[in-house]
Amino acid sequence: MRARRALAIGAFVVLAALWAFAATRLLRTSVPSDLKLPQLDVHRYFSRAELSRSAGYERFLRIDFVLSQIALLLALVAYALRGERLMRESAAGRVGTGVLLGMLGLAVVWIAQLPFGLAEVRWERRHGVSHQSYASWIFETFFGLGGKFLFVCFAIAIVMGFAALLGNRWWIAGVPALVAVAVLIAFITPFLVGQVHTARSPALRADARQLAHAEGLGSVKVQVQDVHRFTTQVNAEAVGLGPTRRVILWDTLVDGRFSRGEVRTVLAHEIGHLAHNHIWKGLAWLALFGIPIGFLLALATRAKGGLYDPRAVPLALLVFTLLQLVLSPAQNAVTRRMEAEADWSALQATRDPASAQSAFIRLSRTSRVDPDPPGWWRALTGDHPTILERVEMVDAWRARQAG
Repeated sequence: MRARRALAIGAFVVLAALWAFAATRLLRTSVPSDLKLPQLDVHRYFSRAELSRSAGYERFLRIDFVLSQIALLLALVAYALRGERLMRESAAGRVGTGVLLGMLGLAVVWIAQLPFGLAEVRWERRHGVSHQSYASWIFETFFGLGGKFLFVCFAIAIVMGFAALLGNRWWIAGVPALVAVAVLIAFITPFLVGQVHTARSPALRADARQLAHAEGLGSVKVQVQDVHRFTTQVNAEAVGLGPTRRVILWDTLVDGRFSRGEVRTVLAHEIGHLAHNHIWKGLAWLALFGIPIGFLLALATRAKGGLYDPRAVPLALLVFTLLQLVLSPAQNAVTRRMEAEADWSALQATRDPASAQSAFIRLSRTSRVDPDPPGWWRALTGDHPTILERVEMVDAWRARQAG
């Protein structure tokens, strides 16, 4: 018994050391390690009226978010306590019953979040940020459940399959298998984005070629997504892997409100994500976070027979949601580092700090983003540096170039 315990402790120590080594490697970025951001005064860039307006706008969203998380946890607690009763009516077999319970749990999540999502849409419509109708939003989120249902079915089937082979050690093989599914989803994501077309502007295509070359990429496909019917907000994203990778810009970014230099900054930022393999790094982080999450899920569900038994699925959904909430500050800190690296890469490629600074300030104004939010909100939801931090990086880049 002592020898087995010592062996288990030794294996745990080795795994922890490997985890820490991998995390340390993934945390490395091209941002100079000695870069110090200046402590700038937010009032230097925004008026008191603008700061008051953005703070008031986001205050409601913060309250709505907190209440939605409380409602979500309460709904999942109730489902964990009563969900297994539903399996008595199921004749779908062990894995089929587990998949059914997982799908019902996802439906519970959707229903619990529905009123808070509608409140957010109402608030955005009231402030001119969104043009989307309530019915459109409901249908969009409802049909969006289809993709989530599909992933949940795959995930539960994979986990329960490995649980039949490995018992409570299912996570050793289950987590890599789920990451493989995530890789496939990342690969096909560009084909799932609707209302997109190839960038028609010759200037935009020329900028994409020049910036891709400056950031060490051969070529990057740039597409524009039509969203102006639903929102006035501005966004862009880098998606895809290998031959499917591309940059997608919202048409609200290229509708004339932003200068060519500002658009180049956003474009260079997204190309920076591809140049530094951030999508692959995100998948690697998914694996790293997935290992302790899988281990803790196995521990939490052991009393119900582990995830071999479909009765454990409602409890697993609750534990998974709690772990996601607890780990969100760490996960957000990781993504902020990658976003900061993309900002630095964009500055290095464009050599245009004035456009970068004006782009960040304009993004804050068009989306009513608080440029300097409270620390707790930044920790829970901040997957990007704050607007003020991004402006500070521009200032630091200028100072470094002058030096």
